Amino acid sequence: MVKQSDLRNKMLRALTAEDFGLLEPYLEPVRLTSAFRIAEPRKKLEHVYFPESGIGSVLAVAATGTATEAGMFGREGFVPTATIIGDNEVPYLIEMHVAGSGYRIPIDHMRKATLQSSTLQIPFIKYMHVFATQVSYTSLANAKFRLEQRLARWILMCHDRLRADVMEITHDYIALLLGVRRPGVTTGLHLLEGLHLIRSTRGAIEVLDREGLEAYAAGSYGIPEEEFERLIGEAS
Repeated sequence: MVKQSDLRNKMLRALTAEDFGLLEPYLEPVRLTSAFRIAEPRKKLEHVYFPESGIGSVLAVAATGTATEAGMFGREGFVPTATIIGDNEVPYLIEMHVAGSGYRIPIDHMRKATLQSSTLQIPFIKYMHVFATQVSYTSLANAKFRLEQRLARWILMCHDRLRADVMEITHDYIALLLGVRRPGVTTGLHLLEGLHLIRSTRGAIEVLDREGLEAYAAGSYGIPEEEFERLIGEAS
């Protein structure tokens, strides 16, 4: 039996006790390894995932195979969000990039539960709005902010979800997610390091000055996070 009060996933904790009781019998613990694929383009979806730890990405994938991160998720959310509106497939890739753990529930059981309660979907629909807000600000950051500012935003978003100052993330993977070349990532990280905001090594980034990172991100970070707290609750 899964106790709601013991959970770290914000979506499951946001449910009323009655609504959680509709899902609890079907929640299955799952290990979310690095590069674990939760969903692939146009493949049938089978489960809804609720991370307890780790970080994952929703990646837009072109017909050529080129991919870039559209949005990030962790223990504050759930994926795939499309399942809540009744869809069985998505056009994008969802995968973990920092290993963690969580729970999953078969889509059929999720939909059965929503038919039994008029309130069950409300926190999930609110999260869909928050995630859409995050995606829109990713688009703004990509179009209007310098790479170093985008890096600062991205590091802050990782820091929110991991709640740890040292994060094991490679330069190559950051380059893939941000849709830029690896040398640009290395140069940008060195700049942030020179400002004493982070410490960067081959396979990890350490946050030294979070407030400084927020100031350097210059407004590209913060609004989606405020929207989460306004609609759902404390994000951390």
